[in-house]
Amino acid sequence: MNEIDQIVSEALADFKKVAVLADAEFMAGSIAVEILPKPHKPPGSLPQGKMAVYAFFLNGRALKVGKVGPNSGPRYTSQHYNPNSAPSNLARSILAAPAKTGAAGVDAATIGAWIKRETDRVNLVVPQSLGDPMLSLLESFLHVRWKPMFEGRAGSA
Repeated sequence: MNEIDQIVSEALADFKKVAVLADAEFMAGSIAVEILPKPHKPPGSLPQGKMAVYAFFLNGRALKVGKVGPNSGPRYTSQHYNPNSAPSNLARSILAAPAKTGAAGVDAATIGAWIKRETDRVNLVVPQSLGDPMLSLLESFLHVRWKPMFEGRAGSA
C-alpha cells in the first residue's frame, strides 16, 4: 500500500466512525475510491447520479479538498487545472504562491500540465442519494484531517 492509499484508507475508516456518531445513514462500501497517481489524467466526467469529494496531493501533502454535487461536472473534471476557468481553483492558488509547492517558473499556460504531472488526485465518489449533508460532512472531515495547503479565504482555492 503506497502513502496516498494509506492516507485515504485511514481517513475513510475514521470517517465511518464519524458517520455513526452523526447518526447518519451511511452504508459501508458506498464510497467508490479512485486514486489517480502522478502523473494523472483528470476524470472525463462525474458519473450520473453521483457526487464526489476530491483532493490533490503533492508528496503526500494535501493541497486542495473540494466537493461537487451531481450538476458540477466542470468543477470535477477541469476547472482546477486552468487558472482562468473559475474565480477560485487549485491552479490559481498555486500561481499565487508558487514557492509553497515548488512550482517556480510555472505560468498560466503550463500550470495544468504541472498539476497533472506533480500531484496525485483522489476522488471519493458517492451516490447522490446520500444527500448534500453527508457530502458536506465528508468534505469537512477531510479538511480537518488533511489540513490542505490551499483552503479557506486565505488559501483561496
